[in-house]
Amino acid sequence: MTLSHLRSAPQAQAPAQAPVPSGFGFLWAADTVSQAGTAVTLLALPLLAVGTLNATPLQAGLLVACEYLAFLLVGLPAGAWVDRSRHRRVMVAGDLARAVLLASVPVTALLDALTLAQLYAVAFGLSLCAAFSDVAAQSVLPRLVDGERLMEANTRLEATRSLVQAAGPGLGGVLLAVVAAPVALAFDACSRLASALLLARVRPAPAPPAPGQGAGEGMRAGIGAGLRFVFRHPLLRAVTLASAVSNFCGTVGAAVLMVLLAGELGLSPLWCGLVFTAEAVGGLLGGLLTARLADRFGTGRTMCASVLLSGLAWLAAVPAFRDDWRFAVAVALQGLGWAAFMPFKIGAVTLRQRLCPPGMLGRVTATVRFVVWGAMPLGALAGGLIGEWFGARTALWTGAAAELLAVLPLLPLWASRPDRAGQDAVRAGR
Repeated sequence: MTLSHLRSAPQAQAPAQAPVPSGFGFLWAADTVSQAGTAVTLLALPLLAVGTLNATPLQAGLLVACEYLAFLLVGLPAGAWVDRSRHRRVMVAGDLARAVLLASVPVTALLDALTLAQLYAVAFGLSLCAAFSDVAAQSVLPRLVDGERLMEANTRLEATRSLVQAAGPGLGGVLLAVVAAPVALAFDACSRLASALLLARVRPAPAPPAPGQGAGEGMRAGIGAGLRFVFRHPLLRAVTLASAVSNFCGTVGAAVLMVLLAGELGLSPLWCGLVFTAEAVGGLLGGLLTARLADRFGTGRTMCASVLLSGLAWLAAVPAFRDDWRFAVAVALQGLGWAAFMPFKIGAVTLRQRLCPPGMLGRVTATVRFVVWGAMPLGALAGGLIGEWFGARTALWTGAAAELLAVLPLLPLWASRPDRAGQDAVRAGR
């Protein structure tokens, strides 16, 4: 389903750009390494709960809820705190903490003491680390790459993530076919250690203070500033609300997807991994097309069409999740949905980075994450309850159908002139 985030491409006649700064190179490499491990965990963690610990649909939904719960609980103060901290230290500490959490699973499994309660704790701990380190990563990017190259940098990051995630679930399926799921999680722990070493080499430029921000500004004032900036800005407000609706509805189905595939259909880890691989391949293709689509049709129309077409593809995939030839159709539609969704996801991040003053980016990013990612544990809980009472497939139908509503907050963007949408967005942020 969806999880969960346009830019103008460089003109063909433009002079050759300077090489990407080395600081971005280390950030890019660290993100690539950590994403490789995360792609394995994406498959291994729910399979461990469903296949080894016999989790029910509600229990599986609670596990997914824990993976995003920290964004709802500490998302807002995380942004205000990150804006006052050294971003590199926050990212390194987050990776080291995640390595410890992930390594605890194979250790307790070896001692035959693994429980669902521990998986919940690990999932929540991972989300807690992400609530801080992911905000720091998005806040540090504009200090490594100038504004004219933000689209290129974000596209590189998203394209690489999709490429790595395309191979990750497949690798996870192979690992799970050979070794136990806890051992596969150890792979992610090692990737986090490698990421921390790479992030230690990042040297961002100092962030200028945001207007109205001073050393005496309190945490509550900082949170309020982030909330006001997002919800008083018409474009950021529309994109944030659309993302929240999409994430909530998408997680309704995602919470029980593995229950359907591994539990009810009895598919092997390798076949389950194909769903995530298709999503990543689709995301890679969609990311590569984002800039061209935005230039051709305009930012506003591209984002509206992105959300609508992806929702239709995911809705069409639901009846095809069967243990026969129709499974291939479902996999293809999942990938097509992600290809369609990437222009919206990439555009939302880039617009936020362009429109927000650098000194406020942590608070603004955290505000968006609080709303957008905070909707996901609620959606996962709803999906678990629907799956428990009416079945996993009903939860998938419910989430996919409701996800089409995400286009509604974006409809005012469609009326914008296609060749002026980006300029209008910049003016709106002034």
